Amino acid sequence: MLFKDYDPLKKKQLQILDPKGKIVSPELEPKISKEELLKMYKTMALGRVADIKALQYQRQGRLLTYPPNRGQEATQVGTIAAFEPKDWVSPAFRELNIMLYRGVPLHNIYLYWFGNEWGNHMPLETKVLPVNVIIGSQVTHAAGLAYASKILKKGEVALATIGDGGTSHGEFYEGLNFAASYNAPLVVVIQNNQYAISTPRKKATKAETLAQKAVAFGIPGIQVDGNDILAMYVAAKEAADYARKGNGPVLIEAVTYRLGAHTTSDDPTIYRSDDEVKEWEKKDPMIRFKKYLIDKGYWSEKEDQKLEEENNTYVGETFKGVEATGNAELLDIFKYTYKEMTPQLEEQYQYMKKFLEEGGK
Repeated sequence: MLFKDYDPLKKKQLQILDPKGKIVSPELEPKISKEELLKMYKTMALGRVADIKALQYQRQGRLLTYPPNRGQEATQVGTIAAFEPKDWVSPAFRELNIMLYRGVPLHNIYLYWFGNEWGNHMPLETKVLPVNVIIGSQVTHAAGLAYASKILKKGEVALATIGDGGTSHGEFYEGLNFAASYNAPLVVVIQNNQYAISTPRKKATKAETLAQKAVAFGIPGIQVDGNDILAMYVAAKEAADYARKGNGPVLIEAVTYRLGAHTTSDDPTIYRSDDEVKEWEKKDPMIRFKKYLIDKGYWSEKEDQKLEEENNTYVGETFKGVEATGNAELLDIFKYTYKEMTPQLEEQYQYMKKFLEEGGK
């Protein structure tokens, strides 16, 4: 069992695929089909292009504040690939690749960051909750879903993702403590990208690892090389299986790095060095996974170039569609807090509707 061999108190990090794309723990290499491996890589590749383009659109004044994902693709895709389609996802706000893998349309994702809340209407079959910007709340939401699954005997596991800074928020502890107390099938993945905006991980907590916080809840915890997609898959698979069997929650710390800014409102050069970023660029999850696939004979540089061209075209066309139709209706601000508007909201809605129909006078 991985949780015993990689106890976070022993400060031993799980790694299967090293930065050069070589297998360093052959006994742990997962048996994943070629089709699934390629789906994982293609999701990462689309996510990387969509992420870079989103940053460009924002700088051009065509998109609102956006949280870059570059460098965290393996953490996200390796995790979600290990879960079953029926399982729930309760995301934070930096989960572009999880959403893409689950089938959330890129149009929806861009629409949300364009400023239209309709983008948060996730297709029901994706089992993905809306973007959660309120730090920590996604863990309590996921704990509730997990507990409901247990009560209703649905066999569904809930996945919540959170940043390293989010582990300092109360709802992180409350959600995990609740789920642990009731043996609810919850998996929480900490995307430890080393910075909570400008606060470095080492200043946010005295704990040597974030995974060791699992000890306080009486649950398993494991620290994983978050840029190693195979290690993330193996850890997430074991965690999901463990939770699904009624054993309670699992906490995973994915050690990764945010190569870009916290959001487009942030300037990371103020609080970290270029040399640090360059060192982490050598550990780019895309480079090592592509090398692994090429070595297995599943992929080639020629296919990679073609895929990038296709992704650039697709992303560009998708954003054009968002710009053409994505402006929100003013009256929508009344409609989506509740399933049905309260009498007070209905009264305000009718007043504003009449006001606009009369030309806003």
